[in-house]
Amino acid sequence: MKVIDIIKGEKPSLSFEIFPPKTSDKFEKVKAAADEIADLKPSFMSITYGAGGGTSQYTASIAAEVAAQGVTPLAHLSCISSTKEMVKEQLNLLKEKGIENILALRGDIVAGTDISLCDYHYASELAAEIKDFGGFCIGGACYPENHPESKNSREDIEHLRLKCEAGCEFLTTQMFFDNNVLYNFMYRALKGGVDVPIVAGIMPVTSAAQIKRICSISEAALPQRFLRIVDRYGDDPAAMKQAGIAFATEQIIDLYANGINAVHVYSMNHPDVARAIKNNLSEIIK
Repeated sequence: MKVIDIIKGEKPSLSFEIFPPKTSDKFEKVKAAADEIADLKPSFMSITYGAGGGTSQYTASIAAEVAAQGVTPLAHLSCISSTKEMVKEQLNLLKEKGIENILALRGDIVAGTDISLCDYHYASELAAEIKDFGGFCIGGACYPENHPESKNSREDIEHLRLKCEAGCEFLTTQMFFDNNVLYNFMYRALKGGVDVPIVAGIMPVTSAAQIKRICSISEAALPQRFLRIVDRYGDDPAAMKQAGIAFATEQIIDLYANGINAVHVYSMNHPDVARAIKNNLSEIIK
């Protein structure tokens, strides 16, 4: 099934994410986690892709496993460290495995990379290539608080518009912790000509260590209410996990209540977190 058809439906959608292992010895553990999350029957599951295709074979394999369990997979595909030949090989592999959905990403620039020598510079170039290849529903990423490399909000929205023009049928946001940030972003996006469905990306913060990681990779604003939770429960792993799941659940309920029907949870290969979130929403998404 195409992701665009799922998120445009009347029923609220709830999806989860899996990231493949970097080495083969971790594959079975990740596969087991993916199987557990698939058992929850989410609306769809996204499977990430390592820089330069480092996890490409695992991305395709796990996506196929997810599909075999009756759950729609969304395979990530990044391009900044890939050649056109590598991308074509991955597209053929995904097609062979019956995968219909791809999240087209530029990917993180590895230190020392000369971008001028790369085959791809923007995710819009990858989206256009996937569209020309044919047969896939294409999604893209967006930053509610602006892409860190954009000069301003106007430039950021224009890049999103071009990405959608190139072939992206929907967008998934990076994590955010204040829903007003998303509502403001969606208004600006629509005003700037970006009229595709937007999936809200939610990160349940279940440990204090995650905060350092989030701050190092994201410019997401951390509201005072959230920081007080971390300050109070950060030294108690069990309490922090429960509080983090509760905070994420509250965000999701508010999103649904305000008409944002598509929510994606960055579940970080943790079936217990995915299960807790879904259980908290059982009557809302039934």
